[in-house]
Amino acid sequence: MAEKIKLTQSDRRKVWWRSTFLQGSWNYERMQNLGWAYSLIPVIKKLYTSKEEQVAALERHLEFFNTHPYVAAPIFGVTLALEEERANGAEIDDTAIQGVKVGMMGPLAGIGDPVFWFTVRPILGALGASLAQAGNIVGPLIFFFGWNIIRMAFLWYTQEFGYRAGSEITKDLSGGILQKVTKGASILGMFILAALVQRWVSVHFALSLPSTQLSKGAYIEFPNGAVTGGKLQEILGQFQGGLSLTQEKANTLQGQLDSLIPGLMGLLLTFLCMWLLKKKVSPIVMIIGLFVVGIVAHVIGLM
Repeated sequence: MAEKIKLTQSDRRKVWWRSTFLQGSWNYERMQNLGWAYSLIPVIKKLYTSKEEQVAALERHLEFFNTHPYVAAPIFGVTLALEEERANGAEIDDTAIQGVKVGMMGPLAGIGDPVFWFTVRPILGALGASLAQAGNIVGPLIFFFGWNIIRMAFLWYTQEFGYRAGSEITKDLSGGILQKVTKGASILGMFILAALVQRWVSVHFALSLPSTQLSKGAYIEFPNGAVTGGKLQEILGQFQGGLSLTQEKANTLQGQLDSLIPGLMGLLLTFLCMWLLKKKVSPIVMIIGLFVVGIVAHVIGLM
């Protein structure tokens, strides 16, 4: 029996280093696929000795791939484990490997942006900028070294976590663990993306609706004569209590929609885009269409 091939820490470190250039050859057709395949070349050369096997491995990793560049690390780890087991004779086909990649890349992409772009980097940037404004050279150094240490450490340790988890997954392919991992990751990603729709998708209508006449007691009745200190204090108290300054309440289409369900139009727009994607409408066509609709709606005063 042939000796079992085992990826060493040095092999995995080569993939870790190359993965930092994941977006170096980003393209509109398959996005990060070239960077993904480039990162796996050292491992493919070790696991597969024949030219035919190496070519086949590269071909299956040149399929579409796109996620947040930092959270791709655990997907790399799981993929390394799957390729290692396949090279050692496990019955793992191309569909299983690609299925894990596709099943994980979408959900994890929704985690990367809020964690790194909206949390870690702004915090380090604010800290570094505050020191730099005071003339302290440590400010930009803190941002540069802090950001890269966190980034590189996260890439390495999550890749190792994915590799160890992937080794466990491949031990029980018949038990449906791959399907469970993919399903769980998809549920998590959909939950996160749904929570971020209101933040990322903004639709604001500028159209005004007819005003509403307020009943007596719902607005402040200003005296005709001079206002004394006591009366002014009373008026300010009424205003703070929620009474209107005028007898009419201005109404807008956006206000009516917000009173119904805040963020409703953003949600409907998201559903529309999802439906169009399902109908095989090109994302480029959708982007151009949204630009045209937005410009026309602004010109006519709707938005």
